[in-house]
Amino acid sequence: MATNLAVALAARGEDVALADADRQKSALAWVKRRPKHLNKIEALNWTKESAIGEKDKNLDAIVIDGPGGLRSELAKNLIAEASDIVVPVLASAFDWNATLKFLDGISDIKRVRKGKAEIFVVANRINRRSTQVADLEQTLSKKGYPLLARISDRVLYARHAAAGTGVFDVMDNKSHEIRGQWHPLLQAVDT
Repeated sequence: MATNLAVALAARGEDVALADADRQKSALAWVKRRPKHLNKIEALNWTKESAIGEKDKNLDAIVIDGPGGLRSELAKNLIAEASDIVVPVLASAFDWNATLKFLDGISDIKRVRKGKAEIFVVANRINRRSTQVADLEQTLSKKGYPLLARISDRVLYARHAAAGTGVFDVMDNKSHEIRGQWHPLLQAVDT
């Protein structure tokens, strides 16, 4: 989610950084694989809490790749840097229960409570034939967290991840079809 969001912003001509706050450092590894001829995305290593917030002042956007199941202190520090919080959720009762607990926790953080950081919930890796998406949408809506977008599960994402690219880097038919699913999220982060 973070890499493709960074690519979408960079494809529009924005100066973008991808801040990796996950100990696995998968976003940093992705930036290293990124071909040099594509739109530049700066890598920021925020895996140590003391590094959170370090950035180039000339950036238009920073996409933060945070770990799943954020601890409360780390969540507060990352949210202090955010204007938008994108929370991916899988269409599985196990995942949405954990996500609801996380959403309730971050909703209590002052910056979110005062409306200085928006929360956008995105159904991620959705199987188009699954009936679970309707259940997910209904469960989240009841709790006050409507789904903003639905991103399908496609092999193309894994191929792009391995190549250091994203669906907004190429203008082929397969990527074009998928890019449309991102429009609600891109419109939301624009406002």
